[in-house]
Amino acid sequence: MTKAVESLSQRHCYFDSRRSGMRMRSALMVAVYHKQLKLSSFGRRRHSTGEIVNYIAVDAYRMGEFPWWFHSTWSLSLQLFLSIAVLFGVVGLGAFPGLVPLFICGLLNVPFAKMLQKCQSEFMVAQDERLRATSEILNSMKIIKLQSWEEKFKNLIESRRDREFKWLSESQLRKAYGTVVYWMSPTLISSVIFLGCALIGSAPLNASTIFTVLASLRSMGEPVRMIPEALSVMIQVKVSFDRINAVLLDDELKNDDVKRISLQNSDRSVNIQEGNFSWDPELPIPTLRHVNLEVKWGQKIAVCGSVGAGKSSLLYAILGEIPKTSGSVDVYGSIAYVSQTSWIQSGSIRDNVLYGKPMDKERYDKAIKACALDKDINSFDHGDLTEIGQRGLNMSGGQKQRIQLARAVYNDADIYLLDDPFSAVDAHTAATLFNDCVMAALERKTVILVTHQVEFLPAVDKILVLDGGQVIQSGSYQELLKAGTAFEELVNAHRDAITVLDPANNEGQEGTAKIDKDQMVTAEEPNGTSVVKENSQGEISAKGLPGVQLTEEEEKEIGLLAQAGFVALQAGSTYWLAYAIQFPKINNGILIGVYSGIATTSAVFVYFRSFYAALLGLKASKAFFSGFTNSIFKAPMLFFDSTPVGRILTRASSDLSVLDFDIPFAIIFVAAAGVELIAIIGIMTFVTWQVLIVAILAMVAVKYIQDYYIATARELIRINGTTKAPVMNYTAETSLGVITIRAFNMVDRFFQNYLKLVDTDAILFFHSNAVMEWLVLRIEAIQNFTLFTAAFLLVLIPKGYVAPGLVGLSLSYAFSLTGTQVFVSRWYCYLANYIISVERIKQFMHIPPEPPAIVEDKRPPSSWPFKGRIELQELQVSYLMYRPNAPLVLKGITCTFSEGTRALEKCQLKATISSLPNKLDSSVSDEGENWSAGQRQLFCLGRVLLKRNRILVLDEATASIDSATDAILQRIIRQEFAGCTVITVAHRVPTVIDSDMVMVLSFGKLLEYDEPSKLMETNSSFSKLVAEYWSSCRKNSYQNLNSYQ
Repeated sequence: MTKAVESLSQRHCYFDSRRSGMRMRSALMVAVYHKQLKLSSFGRRRHSTGEIVNYIAVDAYRMGEFPWWFHSTWSLSLQLFLSIAVLFGVVGLGAFPGLVPLFICGLLNVPFAKMLQKCQSEFMVAQDERLRATSEILNSMKIIKLQSWEEKFKNLIESRRDREFKWLSESQLRKAYGTVVYWMSPTLISSVIFLGCALIGSAPLNASTIFTVLASLRSMGEPVRMIPEALSVMIQVKVSFDRINAVLLDDELKNDDVKRISLQNSDRSVNIQEGNFSWDPELPIPTLRHVNLEVKWGQKIAVCGSVGAGKSSLLYAILGEIPKTSGSVDVYGSIAYVSQTSWIQSGSIRDNVLYGKPMDKERYDKAIKACALDKDINSFDHGDLTEIGQRGLNMSGGQKQRIQLARAVYNDADIYLLDDPFSAVDAHTAATLFNDCVMAALERKTVILVTHQVEFLPAVDKILVLDGGQVIQSGSYQELLKAGTAFEELVNAHRDAITVLDPANNEGQEGTAKIDKDQMVTAEEPNGTSVVKENSQGEISAKGLPGVQLTEEEEKEIGLLAQAGFVALQAGSTYWLAYAIQFPKINNGILIGVYSGIATTSAVFVYFRSFYAALLGLKASKAFFSGFTNSIFKAPMLFFDSTPVGRILTRASSDLSVLDFDIPFAIIFVAAAGVELIAIIGIMTFVTWQVLIVAILAMVAVKYIQDYYIATARELIRINGTTKAPVMNYTAETSLGVITIRAFNMVDRFFQNYLKLVDTDAILFFHSNAVMEWLVLRIEAIQNFTLFTAAFLLVLIPKGYVAPGLVGLSLSYAFSLTGTQVFVSRWYCYLANYIISVERIKQFMHIPPEPPAIVEDKRPPSSWPFKGRIELQELQVSYLMYRPNAPLVLKGITCTFSEGTRALEKCQLKATISSLPNKLDSSVSDEGENWSAGQRQLFCLGRVLLKRNRILVLDEATASIDSATDAILQRIIRQEFAGCTVITVAHRVPTVIDSDMVMVLSFGKLLEYDEPSKLMETNSSFSKLVAEYWSSCRKNSYQNLNSYQ
């Protein structure tokens, strides 16, 4: 009856503890996510996307373990003290000496815990650094592969892991020393108690005393076994608590920086008075200084200036994203924002355009048409239901930008902040977007447009010219032309660019300037491809626990032999007591001395067992991480195109954390308790052999129930893995687009969506814990029956048939049978669940690799390529090239790029970097967020300059750069690097007009490939494109330029 009550109450206690932990974990995940929606720019720099994912994937999960371990710690401690009380009741004052080693063991906890906490803290810091680097690398894998930088960045990740591994090794090996102390404490305590009884004479050393003491000490076995692990977990929880606490207390966006007022009863949209704004409050010079701006309702405002002038920062000031140091900002009405770097959610085109708003078919169609998306959507197999991959991987830059613009138009806001939305589209599309979208669809809206396209400036109501963080000029196009200075430089740069396109040479094409848009597209737009959603449930192979090979057989045998030796010596020491008390000639000194000697010798085996468990766990972690990293960096781009970054990061964070910490000690717990269970049954059988029949039947029943449970539990854990990845993906996606989310006032919607994802994840976790307690309850019932049978048989044995010492020995072991069996089953099931993490990592260790980077017997000379000549023969390319029936983006292109066209010398960043306090050591935050888009492009240009390769590919490399800087870069390319082959993908016609050869593509097919001068002499598609660009420029600004001259 006592055992039944114990079993039921403990199962409910454990289940409720796990449920409380699940709620705590979910609450912390939600709190961190909600905090990231409110983090200021300064806070976001301190907590990168990878770190925030780590807080949720690792730290919140660790905190979710706290209630179970907390309740286990105090209940096991209570069990320990009750056992001590029983000892005092049996042996009286003789138990006092036993408190000395117990007190010493307790004191040893203090420095041990401090050392472990330091190791854990340093480990988590190192893990954060690795995950931050991993996140950035995964998001930039296409660039890394194009540059053949895989080995360099793989070494970077491995160096981060080496630092992390150093602290992991120190932590795990120190645990091995601590385990020896804890496992030997019962032996030391019992020896001292027996010695105290002998010296004080408080109790006779007979079978009754000895085995009551041993039974009490055996009940201390589970506390002794679990308290070190509980201590380790509590330290991990403390570190995770501090990390989560740090992010939750970090700087938030100040809502009072921008005063939001209803549009009613006001003719103003934006009003800034004496505004000073700074990204870094510690810098002496603010980012934006003395800004005074009044925007009337319905006005079209253009913002222009050179790279790094503060154009985007002005929009951030209106949004309230940049900290305000002084002044006032008033915004009248709702805002829609289009960022310079496209932010696209995973989902369909329709989902991205609607952005949580209900479908209004008429308004939707108008938005699609105004943003020139109708022809793109019609060309997609699934129309606007085409799935967009993570970060818009299967869309061109222009398509992503126009989807963003359509999202803003459909939102029907009062104020539109457009940050260089035309940089990723060709001249014709830019003109269409400006006329049909900005000037027509948004005719009755207030628009603040940041742009480098000077040709659109005459049509706007007001132009702001920024330089060095100040509005240096403000007025209409005509007013600024008369004023001259900075605006004059911008206009002159544009004039110089378009005069390359002599209008006299294009007069013959004016009649044919209308481009057949069904036939003519630029290199901007690939055919839309629908990303196939992978069945996440099927992503892990169903491998059983025995099939997972974590370590080498020889070393595992050493650990098992060490445990067997420990159990054998422990059993031998207790058998010696049972045997020796039958002989009065054996005095107390010999009795206690032999017992203590045998039991103490077992400490050597405990050390070897714990040391090898830690060592093999570290070897497994190293091997799996190495294999996982090598496989990821050798994977083809198809893998990254079809696999969300969050799915890779969960394996690199939470799954690897399970492999680092949980699996090694789960294995040793199963092995140690399993050997101990066999020893218990062996001793019981030695005394009463009949119990073996019941024990065998019980083991068979336990195995059947356990297998039944594991089949269910493993599937629950697998499905839980698929519910966890979307949580991480959504977190990472939100972190990258948090400014857009806040601008559209969509924080509550995203928060509610995240709550649903967390609830779905928690449901699987809840069921996993419920089935675990279901299993343990049945195992306890079966083994309680075995215990009852053993005790009943001992009662039925005739007096004198079995020595009293052996009866005591059998009962002392029998009382721990149920607890040991439950311990084995619980940790075996935990291990089976943990192995899912190994399988998930192992799955990504067997990605079909791309061809090797180096084939030794095929290596070209070090001087290759000699001339930089490129030949294409029937080139066919698909975004998902290894997937059957994937649509082609390039369809049979044959051409030759001759050697020696252009290259790059200077990236025009010297003045900017020289003005910074740390010069070249200045920091670059996550995604380069603390630099403008134009400056980031210049960084990339400077990076390729250092490589000095013979072939240079510039893919919209100057799209976010003003015309003046672009002209300087193009001149440097022409003058200084004539021996380098440069392939330029650009939408600015002046950028490509003086190239040696021009290639025109249409829907993946090669239309034209010839010298520009020859193409201009005929009625070619290229000449039509030039005529269209020239017509647009002339219509908007040529007359003004002539009058200015």
